[in-house]
Amino acid sequence: MKPLSIEGAWLFEPKVFGDNRGSFHEWFKAPAFDGALGHRFDLAQANCSVSSAGTLRGIHFADVPPSQAKYVKCVRGAILDVIVDIRVGSPTYKKWQTVRLDDQDHHSVYLAEGLGHGFMALTDDATVVYLCSEGYAPEREHGVNPLDPEIGIVWPEGLEPVLSGKDADAPSLAEAEAAGLLPTWEDCRQYYAKLRG
Repeated sequence: MKPLSIEGAWLFEPKVFGDNRGSFHEWFKAPAFDGALGHRFDLAQANCSVSSAGTLRGIHFADVPPSQAKYVKCVRGAILDVIVDIRVGSPTYKKWQTVRLDDQDHHSVYLAEGLGHGFMALTDDATVVYLCSEGYAPEREHGVNPLDPEIGIVWPEGLEPVLSGKDADAPSLAEAEAAGLLPTWEDCRQYYAKLRG
C-alpha cells in the first residue's frame, strides 16, 4: 500500500495477471493493511453502488468514534474518487486528493476514520464496491457539499454533476465546522491510537 498526500489515505496497486482468458488480481490482502495501518481492518459491511456518468456521491463522513474506514474499488467502468481531510486541526485540513479508479488498472483506495469521501462516475454503469469497518448508522452520518467552493474540488469537465437531494442540500465545510459536525484531528488521533492497541 502506498500512502497518499493526506495522512490516513492509501492507494493499493495490485499486480494484475492477464492471459487469453482474462485477468486475475488480489484486491484485498489483510497483511498489507496490518503493515501499513498498524492494525487490522475489521470488515463490518460491504456496499455496492451503480451510477450513471456524472453522478456525484458525497462528500460523506461519520462521527468519530467510531466513524467508518472505507476501502473503495471500481469493478466496472471508471470513477474519480476524492478524499477530503475534514479533520479540524489536521495539518492537511481542507486538502483533497483525487484518484482515478477503474476496471483496467484495478487500483483501490483506503481512507481512515474521520476523512470525507466522495466520487464522480466517469462512465455509465460505474460500479463501485467498498468495504466498511463499521455498519451504516444514520444518526452518525453526515455530509459536506461536494461543490463547496471553499474546498474547491476540480471535478471533470464535460460532465454535469448529478447529486441526490441530500448531497445537494449538504452544508458547506464552514457551516459543518460551525455546527460542530466535523471530527477533530485530536479525536481521530486518539481513535487511531486505540485501534493500534
